[in-house]
Amino acid sequence: MNNMEYKELLNILLDKASEKLEDAEAFLVRNKEIQLSIFENEVNKYNIAESGGLSLRGRVDGKMGYSYTEKIDDSSVDMLIEETLENGKYIEDKDPEIIYEGSKAYKDINNYNEKLGNVPITERIDFLKKLEKKALDLDDRVFTVDNCACEEIEQERYIMNTKGIELHDKFNGMIVFIFVVVKEGQDTKTGMSYRMTKDFYSLDYEEMAKEAVEDAISMLGADTIDSNNYPIVFENKTFSDLLAAFSSTLSAENVQKGLSGLKDKIGEQIANPILNIVDNPFLEGGFGSRNFDDEGTSTSYKKIIDNGKLTTYIYNWKTANKDGVKSTGHASRGYKSRVSIAPNNLYVEKGETKLKDLLESTEGGLYIDELQGLHSGLNAVSGDFSLSASGYKIEGGEISTPVNQITIAGNLYELLKDIEAIGDDLEFGMPMNGYIGSPSIKVKSLSVAGK
Repeated sequence: MNNMEYKELLNILLDKASEKLEDAEAFLVRNKEIQLSIFENEVNKYNIAESGGLSLRGRVDGKMGYSYTEKIDDSSVDMLIEETLENGKYIEDKDPEIIYEGSKAYKDINNYNEKLGNVPITERIDFLKKLEKKALDLDDRVFTVDNCACEEIEQERYIMNTKGIELHDKFNGMIVFIFVVVKEGQDTKTGMSYRMTKDFYSLDYEEMAKEAVEDAISMLGADTIDSNNYPIVFENKTFSDLLAAFSSTLSAENVQKGLSGLKDKIGEQIANPILNIVDNPFLEGGFGSRNFDDEGTSTSYKKIIDNGKLTTYIYNWKTANKDGVKSTGHASRGYKSRVSIAPNNLYVEKGETKLKDLLESTEGGLYIDELQGLHSGLNAVSGDFSLSASGYKIEGGEISTPVNQITIAGNLYELLKDIEAIGDDLEFGMPMNGYIGSPSIKVKSLSVAGK
């Protein structure tokens, strides 16, 4: 179906739904993924997958019913309406959802790059083959390239409702990554490099190969260290992962449910005044950029933490109405799910300090470039965390010998106050957290358990 046919289907659905539902909203998502990977100079995976679905939500006696289907055509219309009616009968929620009438204006952004979608498969294959070969040739200790792949993601969203909203957008992006394995004697280590981009031709395979190989080789001979308190410099992408775990505490839904340590903290100094955390839905090239959220609310630039003070939680309309405020444009959902809350492009604003200067001021400390167990080892309410980590000693003002088999422990809310310096090297995290970013961060001290 094309754009006009999708809109015609949604109009048919809403016209019929309005006969039985007080208010109704149709939400349609179409996804396309192109996955390609190379192993030993041969294509070992090439998949093109299209998916998507259509959902309907509507008010029944003041309650919000939901239904969805993956069969996107007019044969699903009656089923969606009947299932929404049936679902709504059994919903018990003292904080009702609303169907939003739309914002006064929406910023014009282009989140789709036609050129990216038109990159020939032959050019993608050639790039990956060069990337793999370069990595293998860089050092005799490179044992194998475990994974060398790219994935193009494309998504379209349509929101239409009986209150007048009619919105559509289209997004695409590409993730390219390589994992290498190096071996020296019995010591085996892995390294990786990845890029998230909307411009395929900006990628440099030599740069990525070198980054992955150096990442792996630098960890050869890694050992644990004495247990103690150490000053810490977090690598930018690693602090992004920590911020991703912290982001759930900003959700008004979690605050209202008592699942966040930030309850009743609006206006309070919760971090060092040098810290600013923003949500920028208009970030050029951002994987979370969009001009409306999944309820049809216009998005806007927000300072969540401003000079160390918490200024707002992030809201959809259900949680906003409960607190007597306006939605911040952070409603999120899939076609199968109810409306929840998620950031757009959330990141720590970069500072002015070079990484070199951060390291020089952290003599005897640790440079942490990997954390594990973030989903199980961090309590969002208390802020307490205990995480497996690896990285390097900082000696002579530089990164030196590698360190692993350590656990860092502390409290997230205390850590924010103990930030001493912020780097100028803003980067966004791993692909699953590609909308959350940070520069390198220096922290006064954390407990490190080793030997």
